[in-house]
Amino acid sequence: MVGELDPRRRQDTELGGARIANRELQPGCLVVLPFHLVIPTEAGDARPVTISLYIDADACPVKTEIYRVAERYALKVYVVSNSYINVPRDPRIERVVVSDGFDAADDWIAERVGPRDIVITSDIPLADRSLKKGAAAIGSTGVAFTTSSIGMAMASRELMSNLRAMGEMTGGPKPMSPRDRSRFLSTLDETIQKLRRASGGG
Repeated sequence: MVGELDPRRRQDTELGGARIANRELQPGCLVVLPFHLVIPTEAGDARPVTISLYIDADACPVKTEIYRVAERYALKVYVVSNSYINVPRDPRIERVVVSDGFDAADDWIAERVGPRDIVITSDIPLADRSLKKGAAAIGSTGVAFTTSSIGMAMASRELMSNLRAMGEMTGGPKPMSPRDRSRFLSTLDETIQKLRRASGGG
């Protein structure tokens, strides 16, 4: 939210819950409230853009970590799943329960994400779809998917699928370790900061 204040007024002013107290501002000064990115337009004005997080939540082991980071940055979070999942009582956290159809949660996310959104998923095809929409994608172990790495990830997934179809024992994913959780928190924070800088949000 962006507000323009009369510089002649010296008093407490509240905008959207943020207080600007006893400060004399220069003419034309833009007051940018926290947690919004300010995107200049061709006309020279500014509009706020908020980063949103989309969680592929059914098997996500780092939901608690995501909620902590989202609270710190005051970000909108969509918790998308095929079944009911408890979420914190926070107006910025929205629970989305889709049908139990195959890839229903993936489809819901992929149809809505765009630039300045972040998708948290261990599903490589969903990560690929998200990247093609301009969103960032992060795995639950903190590995960021990129346009240069997603092709190899898709190929490895296909290979493992073929081995399983042939009866080969490939094993499941390793349990999450404290190092994985720490790496995830670091990657998520770095991705948010990168999006903020790219959009002029500091």
